[in-house]
Amino acid sequence: MECCAPYLENHWNGSLLNTVTSVLEWTKTMVWKCMNPIVKLLDQPYQKGVRLSKQELAEIQPHIIRHPELKKWDVTIVPEPVNY
Repeated sequence: MECCAPYLENHWNGSLLNTVTSVLEWTKTMVWKCMNPIVKLLDQPYQKGVRLSKQELAEIQPHIIRHPELKKWDVTIVPEPVNY
């Protein structure tokens, strides 16, 4: 989210965002890097201590790029290529 936040702010610039519904709907219509975001309302706290299994991690590992010096803190997740 942090990478596309400035684009989102420009997208809804000047819009009245006075309800959760308006924020969600405006966010769904944004386009960033030729893609629309997947938008979900999270109204529950995150569960602590949730871990991926080794198999689940192996499935997503090809999509994760880590900074060589900041491996734990700087992660880029690359989506699968879109086939049209």
